[in-house]
Amino acid sequence: MTNTLFFFFIFFILFSYFLGKRKAVSSSVNHKFVSLPNYYGYYVAIWCGLPALIVWSLWIICEAWVINAFILSDLQVTQKFSPNEAKLFIDEIKNLANGMLSSTGRSSQVLQAAQRYTDLKNLSTLCLFGTFISIAVAGLYFGHLRVRKSLKAQAFVEKTLTIFLFLSSTLAVLTTVGIVFSLIFESLRFFESVSLKEFLFGTKWYPHIAIREGQSGAAGSFGAVPLLLGTMLISTIAMFVAVPIGLFTAIYLSEYSHQNTRKFVKPLLEILAGIPTVVYGFFAALTVAPFIREYGQNMGFDVSAQSALAAGVVMGMMIIPFVSSLSDDVISAVPQSLKEGSYAMGATQSETIKKVILPSALPGIVGAFLLALSRAIGETMIVVMAAGLTGNLTINPLENVTTVTVQIVIALIGDQEFDDPKTLSSFALGLLLFLITLTLNLIALNVVKRFREKYD
Repeated sequence: MTNTLFFFFIFFILFSYFLGKRKAVSSSVNHKFVSLPNYYGYYVAIWCGLPALIVWSLWIICEAWVINAFILSDLQVTQKFSPNEAKLFIDEIKNLANGMLSSTGRSSQVLQAAQRYTDLKNLSTLCLFGTFISIAVAGLYFGHLRVRKSLKAQAFVEKTLTIFLFLSSTLAVLTTVGIVFSLIFESLRFFESVSLKEFLFGTKWYPHIAIREGQSGAAGSFGAVPLLLGTMLISTIAMFVAVPIGLFTAIYLSEYSHQNTRKFVKPLLEILAGIPTVVYGFFAALTVAPFIREYGQNMGFDVSAQSALAAGVVMGMMIIPFVSSLSDDVISAVPQSLKEGSYAMGATQSETIKKVILPSALPGIVGAFLLALSRAIGETMIVVMAAGLTGNLTINPLENVTTVTVQIVIALIGDQEFDDPKTLSSFALGLLLFLITLTLNLIALNVVKRFREKYD
């Protein structure tokens, strides 16, 4: 039904647009309109689609709450539910109604509630469909009726678009604020069980909580230092691979290569950014890691089967397009007048690149480096498959390490209580990673601002 409703929504939008535009075009023969015909089409389309879309969104938001209230109101007469019991009961009847659970062995009360849920869901869908169509038709009629020569359709459309852009930006800001506050609140719950000092300065990460009294490691260890060290180690190796190759590739493509070569090589490099990370993980685990281990052992080094070096090298290959493509665009955007002025002063091409082009493009290049570093810090799959899952306090790239993002995933895997310190540790790690990336952003912004003021 959702797909059908979406189809009708698109149909009404297109139909109302052409209807409003047609009326404006046909009426403009005898009357001069204050806006172009397209704006009258947009005007009618807005009146047709926007109210219906708002109702559809509100209906989706409130539907589950209303249906759950009806279900529980029917049962509260015979049985009282606590909030947790009510949630579990609603989840059970939803899964039963959707066919995810078998009805065998279920009580008559549960079966009746599941049937009631199905009936209410079908009724809600029919009511939504009828309400949506009615509002769309009413909006189409109202918007089409108001199309006349004195209507300032362009001003209305532009004002509506401005409000939409404002709401979109506000939603983005509120989403960020919501993420930050959720991390903060859940992290505070974690720090009720684990001290902040242990988390920030502890050197052991063993987040397993005992399932029986007296079990070894019952208290768990939540020292984040090995995770941070592993994250920085792998990210540093990745940047040592990606930055020189990416930057030199960008310089060659923008300053030395033929235009046809640039058109062929740049899209070819950008294909690397579209390869799924699990493919890089397989490549690291099956090809790069065994090669590094065999080569290292032949050289007399003790190399682990999973190593930070293997993960960092493959991760660096993955983020090369972020450095090369963005740096190439920034270097190509340097004004031609700066280059010509350098050549007029007798500088060679290499001197012009070192003394003029790279300093002028430095803010954008720093931004490319920052984007690549953020991508490296947030990578998970390559680390899981090539570097390991165990926290290891080492800076030796030939040993296995793990990262913050990997441990966040591990902490949320499986059927665990949400109040468990192991589960809550994922929020503390997420908050720590957020603060690290925020610090990197502030540093990069200061660098960009300093050099932009110097070379603008």
